[in-house]
Amino acid sequence: MIEIDGLSKRFGAVDAVRDLTFAVPAGRVTGFLGPNGAGKTTTLRALLGLVRPTAGAALIDGEPYQRLRQPRRVVGAVLEATAAHPGRRARDHLRVLAGPSGAGPRRVEEVLDLVGLREAAGRRVGGFSLGMRQRLGLAGALLGDPRVLVLDEPANGLDPEGMAWLRGLLRDLAGEGRTILVSSHVLSEVAQSADHVVIVASGRLRYAGPLDGLGAGSVVLARTGQAERLRDLLAGHGGEASLEAGAVRVRGMSAEQVGEVAAREGIVLSALSEEGASLEAAFLDLTKDVAAAQPAGAR
Repeated sequence: MIEIDGLSKRFGAVDAVRDLTFAVPAGRVTGFLGPNGAGKTTTLRALLGLVRPTAGAALIDGEPYQRLRQPRRVVGAVLEATAAHPGRRARDHLRVLAGPSGAGPRRVEEVLDLVGLREAAGRRVGGFSLGMRQRLGLAGALLGDPRVLVLDEPANGLDPEGMAWLRGLLRDLAGEGRTILVSSHVLSEVAQSADHVVIVASGRLRYAGPLDGLGAGSVVLARTGQAERLRDLLAGHGGEASLEAGAVRVRGMSAEQVGEVAAREGIVLSALSEEGASLEAAFLDLTKDVAAAQPAGAR
């Protein structure tokens, strides 16, 4: 499990992260979201011991990264997909990483298979596409069979097939009980792969919780020949109801609740649907003040 507890980091006059607190549960894919300059990269670097916090703590299994025994067996990370030497062959790159990870030759071959690079293992990294470098970086992170994965923009450079593959892999790894934290700007992909999200802006937390928790603003659309009557009834039950093109648009009530009111009052519905608020809409709403509040230079 990952715990960020009152984390703050100041670079000169810039507060990159300010009193940030959230937890990343095991057995889940957690999306880490925020506008450019929100403090995501600084938070990840603090978590991996690459940045010393000004205040607070970033913990993995209750310990800062520096105190972990065999850290590469506890946490695997990809912060930079181009970290491999371009003149080195993919398999040799992983063999170099295998020593500190405590992994043997068999594990190198296993992760090559896992990320779909077996056929390209003898090629030099300099000839790899960005998507292939992403796969290689992920293979390196998995060498130690870690319980925790921290990935920064892992979908960069992947084609649609590669993104679908990554989505399935992350879900499978989470299903094994691992803790998966994925920083990404591709909201549509996070919506399909994550079931928990953390949203930050201007170095501060805006939301942390289940993805479906952002659907509190879901909208129910009911069609009936008695639209005005249904609108008034739903308003009396606490719904925020309005007329829209001959239908009743409702916030604050589920489709089941709307249907129950209609049935009780003898109102026949020709259509009833519920649309959850999209991740994009929730993200934009939670970060709408970022242009005014964002500190220049935060990452």
